[in-house]
Amino acid sequence: MDGMISLNGAIVGKSCIGKRNNNEDALIVEKAKDGYLLAIADGIGGHRAGEVASEIAVTTLSEEFGSRYHEGMSPDEIGALLSDSFKSAHIAIGTGAVGEKEGMGTTMVAAFIRNNSAVIANTGDSRAYHIRERVLFRTKDHSVIQSLIDSHQISEEDARHHPLRAMITNSLGSSFLVDIYHLTLRSGDLLLLSSDGFHDYVDEDIFMDTDKKMPLSELVSGLVNEALRVSRDNVTVIVYRATD
Repeated sequence: MDGMISLNGAIVGKSCIGKRNNNEDALIVEKAKDGYLLAIADGIGGHRAGEVASEIAVTTLSEEFGSRYHEGMSPDEIGALLSDSFKSAHIAIGTGAVGEKEGMGTTMVAAFIRNNSAVIANTGDSRAYHIRERVLFRTKDHSVIQSLIDSHQISEEDARHHPLRAMITNSLGSSFLVDIYHLTLRSGDLLLLSSDGFHDYVDEDIFMDTDKKMPLSELVSGLVNEALRVSRDNVTVIVYRATD
């Protein structure tokens, strides 16, 4: 999809096709009982199969999480539900990967936020960032490049221009793995989700230079436009601002 989604001004998401022929990114920004469910999926596969895979991923997540979540669930229970929902999306994508769609898959990063407590789930190389005056946390990519960084074979700076930077090691529809993280946010903190069309092209220094108190629609549009100047991919960003 292309366009902006805003939920009560507390969360804003935006996706742009950029320099590609079609947008294989998909996103959701939803109220889920006493919290919010956010997700970005970045599809892979030819013949528009990536676009199909990413849509299956976010739709399955929304349906399964929404039907099974209930108020009072513990953070660990929420993490388990996110993991189960990712697994269901993985199975649905694998079932649909026939004919021209054979080999399709997608990354997905999701967050459930309740009372400024966030549970993050991630498969692939889409990301979640916790930002205050600086980046306090980001999810770890499931990628060849991340493995090279972890083994000290290349630096973070080298990774930005490395020829293998697009190779992921886990995805929904292929080799399945999901990481679960728990974050505590305080008033003014930002939780940012992004596809690699954003974070592969925009340096993290941009987070420090951004006025974090501006309206979220302006903040998100500014970040997306910064990426579109240089990105050769679809660009998708979701931002949640914590309040008291």
